[in-house]
Amino acid sequence: MATYRDIQDYIKLHHGYSVKSCWIADIKEQVGLSPRKAPNRHGIQRVHPCPQDKKAVIVDAMRALGMIG
Repeated sequence: MATYRDIQDYIKLHHGYSVKSCWIADIKEQVGLSPRKAPNRHGIQRVHPCPQDKKAVIVDAMRALGMIG
């Protein structure tokens, strides 16, 4: 399975910008994968959910890296 860094590197290479790891975790939850538990996370509410305009890019990167079908 691809790591958060693999996803970030893929998006940086193909789209030219960086994404936050918390955005990746948000998308992983939405598609049914279990994200890793951040040691500094308090509670279940996300402080920085993924913006709508970045969701498709992250999902495409996950597909390209074989994480989802």
